[in-house]
Amino acid sequence: MKVCVIGGANVDICATSAGPFVAGDSNPGNVRMSPGGVGRNIAHNLALLGDKVKLVTIFGDDSLGRMLRESCRAAGLNLRLSQVVPGARNACFVSLNGCDGELLGGVADMAVTGLMTPEWLEARLEEINEADAVVADTNLPADTLSLLVGGCIPPLYIDAVSSAKSLRLREALLAPRLPGAGPISIKCNRLEAEMLGLKPHETEGVSIPSAISRLYVSLGSEGLQIVEDGTVSSFPALPVTGIVSATGAGDALLAGIVHAGPDAPAADAALLGQKCAGFAMQSPEAVSDAVRTLA
Repeated sequence: MKVCVIGGANVDICATSAGPFVAGDSNPGNVRMSPGGVGRNIAHNLALLGDKVKLVTIFGDDSLGRMLRESCRAAGLNLRLSQVVPGARNACFVSLNGCDGELLGGVADMAVTGLMTPEWLEARLEEINEADAVVADTNLPADTLSLLVGGCIPPLYIDAVSSAKSLRLREALLAPRLPGAGPISIKCNRLEAEMLGLKPHETEGVSIPSAISRLYVSLGSEGLQIVEDGTVSSFPALPVTGIVSATGAGDALLAGIVHAGPDAPAADAALLGQKCAGFAMQSPEAVSDAVRTLA
């Protein structure tokens, strides 16, 4: 399958405490630096699953940007539609995890992604529409998301990323859509769903915007809910041992869902996505090479 992924590519700096985290104090632990970014992580996972992936993003021209581009090429990602911006600082995400691998908080320096304007995307949209599926994240500006929602012909999958950035998606889903525009699936967590004005915890008669064909709501240890045609299907979390970090798990989840395909039954998409997420949680990196065993 040919997939275009449009979104953030950044360097992850992940700090994990060795014991119970004590706020306001220095905690012993370990710090790792690795390639990351929601869009990039999804693209990497899809490549491991055997898809042909074009990553559409913006890189800074600093040392972090160069390292990131090299790692993307090594992962088999096609960067032809991406851009390096002279003088720009590459995006970076710093996360703080407890000893159980759960995210305690983070800081995202994603200012460079603001350069992915509607004009920037429109120049690439014809080639993007040649893909079998398109994935985007809400690191894109709201106007750019609106253009994509309105003009994307293949099935479109969108990751809400965070509660704050999901507001961009709420605005974009109101955009008029061209005739022939493909179905849209959204992946979010409970808080992001609420910010979108959705109530996935209800079990029947759930109303989602008409532009959305499927809503995937990750509930962490409680599993996954899928809303489709007003019906909520719930899938318990798969058992995962040896959890190292939750960073990248949501990205792996969506990659598995995308790889399953828009016509896959909800249960099949959920299972593949959860298997990918499980591998991510067992890895110190945002993307686990073990995902390739699911191809």
